[in-house]
Amino acid sequence: MPIRHPRRVVITGAGVISPVGQDVDTFWSSLLQGRSGIATIDAFDPAGHSTTIAAQVRDFDPLVYMPHKVSRRLDSFAQFGLAAAVQAADEAKLPQGGELKPRLGVLVSSGYGSSWLQQSLYGRFAERGPRGVPPYAAAALSADSPSAEIALRFGAAGPSGSMSTACATGTMSVGEAAMWIRTGRADMAIAGGCDDSITPFDMATTGITGALSRRNDEPERACRPFDRDRDGFVMGSGAAVVVLEEAEHALRRGAAIQAEVAGYAATTDAFHPTAPHPDGLGAATVMRLALRDAGIEPDGIDYINAHGTGTVLNDRIESLAIRNVFGARVPPISSIKALTGHMIGAAGTAELIATVRAIATGLVPPTFNCDAPEDEDLDYVPHHVRRMDVGAALSNSFGFGGHNAALVVRAWTP
Repeated sequence: MPIRHPRRVVITGAGVISPVGQDVDTFWSSLLQGRSGIATIDAFDPAGHSTTIAAQVRDFDPLVYMPHKVSRRLDSFAQFGLAAAVQAADEAKLPQGGELKPRLGVLVSSGYGSSWLQQSLYGRFAERGPRGVPPYAAAALSADSPSAEIALRFGAAGPSGSMSTACATGTMSVGEAAMWIRTGRADMAIAGGCDDSITPFDMATTGITGALSRRNDEPERACRPFDRDRDGFVMGSGAAVVVLEEAEHALRRGAAIQAEVAGYAATTDAFHPTAPHPDGLGAATVMRLALRDAGIEPDGIDYINAHGTGTVLNDRIESLAIRNVFGARVPPISSIKALTGHMIGAAGTAELIATVRAIATGLVPPTFNCDAPEDEDLDYVPHHVRRMDVGAALSNSFGFGGHNAALVVRAWTP
């Protein structure tokens, strides 16, 4: 039987700013129809870089979501985070008024932080010294600036902050915010991740690790999750945010519940700065712990939304870890990164939102570009949407530094 935690956590709103859509509906339809956001970089001149492609957020207008006086002081990653939070709050019909403020938390985090603003202001400081530093710099350069701006926007006086766990950031932020609600520290939380690290310096530092695809002549085919011909991930940008809520609180106010966050866990490989543990021990452990937290056996999971970056090591080891956890019955697995690129801090929450949509619609997004599967006995849902009932699903995230996080979500039943 599923565990019934005394305070159950549900999702009542979601928002997305992504390379394949700047709202949840457009994002979701892109995943089903195979619309790629990967192209040659135009945010800067990529000449001289080993990788010249990325999945950028293009034509984003911050003024749709915030006044000019706010947008001008924020790095683009924080603009994305605030915009996704506004979308999520609107969908959740976040209550207005002072009674909620002490019970509303914010945990919207980032892997890279204020990349563009750092480079711009460091340049101004080098040229002009202290006089070149604007008064908003100290707050805007901080990794917690999205959470601070979101708290200001909605008057959230509960716990707030930021955490950085590389590519696991978005998943851990949702999981830790869910724990706030479970343990009674908050009744609602705005949680997720955001990043805009498609900068000259970040592309150089990530590229030098060998993790990025160099298939520059075929941008839309460059990211190849679980395909034998994969050669690395593609950097992406954007934000994804959900509104979490204690279930009884949501029911009392008549909120539309999208799914339940049933289980969460986090582990660390403690093995290598960038490479995953070769036996997938941390990855397997985090999946087992998340399932245990949800009170669900492996055969109760209908679908796995994989981390699936398209790097040689991640995909091989994630497949191994999934086999170790699920044994002879491995459910369908897919990765959306072939279209979105790797949105770093936003990736885990964006993939959680896709997983929730799969539960709601009975449509599993496919793994595009998976022509020759890494493991021929595993079902990576290649190329085509799968129609199936999804009652419970697992969403994985693994990051540099050995960070592992997993969430179990299931259809809401009172």
